[in-house]
Amino acid sequence: MEFIYAIAALVIGVIGTYFVVGGKQKQASAVQDESHKREAEKILAEAKLTAEKTVSEAKLKAEKTFNEFKEKQEAFKQEKIKESRAKFQRFKDEFKQEKADELVELKEKREALKEEAASMKEERAGFNNERAEIAKQQKALVQEEQKLNERNKTLDQELALARKKQEELDTQHDRFTSELEKIAGLSQADAKARLLEEVKNKTANEALNLKRELLEEAKTDAAKDARKVVINTIQRMCAEMTIENTVSVFPLDNDNVKGQIIGREGRNIRAIESATGAELVVDDTPETIVISSFDPIRREIARLSLKRLVSDGRIHPARVEEVVNKVKKELKQQIQEIGQKTVVQLDIHGLPSELVRYVGRMRFRSSYGQNLLKHSIETAHLCATMAAEMGLNKKQIKLAKRAGLLHDIGKVAEEDTELSHALYGKALCEKLKENPIVVNAVGAHHDEIEMNNIISPIVQACDAISGARPGARREILDGYINRIKELETIAKKNQGVTSAFAMQAGRELRVIVEADKVSDQHADELSFKISQEIQESMQYPGQIKVMVIREKRAVAFAR
Repeated sequence: MEFIYAIAALVIGVIGTYFVVGGKQKQASAVQDESHKREAEKILAEAKLTAEKTVSEAKLKAEKTFNEFKEKQEAFKQEKIKESRAKFQRFKDEFKQEKADELVELKEKREALKEEAASMKEERAGFNNERAEIAKQQKALVQEEQKLNERNKTLDQELALARKKQEELDTQHDRFTSELEKIAGLSQADAKARLLEEVKNKTANEALNLKRELLEEAKTDAAKDARKVVINTIQRMCAEMTIENTVSVFPLDNDNVKGQIIGREGRNIRAIESATGAELVVDDTPETIVISSFDPIRREIARLSLKRLVSDGRIHPARVEEVVNKVKKELKQQIQEIGQKTVVQLDIHGLPSELVRYVGRMRFRSSYGQNLLKHSIETAHLCATMAAEMGLNKKQIKLAKRAGLLHDIGKVAEEDTELSHALYGKALCEKLKENPIVVNAVGAHHDEIEMNNIISPIVQACDAISGARPGARREILDGYINRIKELETIAKKNQGVTSAFAMQAGRELRVIVEADKVSDQHADELSFKISQEIQESMQYPGQIKVMVIREKRAVAFAR
């Protein structure tokens, strides 16, 4: 590129010189032509020198640029050649690997074909052996068939002789029978009837004895299986404490609110008690009001109403009536939601909406201090578990769970009735077109009607299990705690006893004695003595294991 610039500069210099010379010639006089010519030649010579210098520099730069370009081109060429060789080598290696893999595969196929050919050869040899064996068996069958034909001929002859002898025997039998009838004075029919009567009486006695033995064995096995089912059911069911009280405690921020709740001459508290049906106890207990009622729904209405009235601060009879009515409507909706949630939790489908509402009402009822809804849910789970332990099908298990949930539905009656809760629940389920099996289980769980299906006794047993377990009801819990204390007291009053612990719900009593005061022989006597005292002075289910622990410890320190 610089070379081209140099040539262009030379050309421009020549042209410029020409025009300069030409112009000077026009203006110069004839006298100065020679001087101008010399000057022009001088300028031309200088321009030539400059052009030659520029051309030589341009040539050098061009050669240098060309050499650099040639070197770069050579390096690029070498790099491409190197890449091509590497690529070729990679393709070559891959081709070799593919060929090696194909050779290995062909070798494996060849080995497989050899093995297949060998197996086919063995099978062909086996087929030939089987064919020879079959031919041998066919030959033996032909011989056997010939022997059978000969034996049939012999049997036919023997059968003809047997028929002839049978005819002779029949003739002799008739003659002997007639002679026996003459001797015994009885006909053949009378003798047969008398013999059958004796056999019948003897068989009836044996059958009766066998039936009695089978019944006793069945009762023993049934009792054993029943205990096993009940134990497995109880062990698989984990229930929580469900005791509730008949009072609710409403906390206050300060005692000044008590005056507002009571109102002038007690009009506010009378309005609250009249609207809710619960009794408010305002005493000297600081920052506390006790809501008392045997109806948990009324207690809940009173508690929620008080909470809203206290937070609002406006407490007067009109406001009380308004708040109580609003709380009643909200609680009704809450009851329906509780019932629906319970039904979904238990996976019970198709329960009428009215029964769902009754299930929700059970949340606010209690029986002997035990929450009715929790008791019913627990009974439903127990029924399903027991039905599964007994091997019932899925439909019967679902019916058992349904009946367990609804068995105490009569306790949440919204109307006054003279019927027991079991019969009222039965009538309610019949009215709402519940399954007849469930209806019978609800009505029969207290033996007020006859049970007609397997689900009813399951519901009755699970209801008893749920109500009788320790911690379910206050009366039973108190008796259980007293029994535990009485066991430990009986053990501790004996000489040499340091401590006693009732364990496993009162089914085991561990007594720890002093090794210096009680010997091994005395320990045996002490355990027997304590067991006899428990047996004579206490009432308890099952049996109680008394274990006396005597331990001697020797302690020393190395210093």
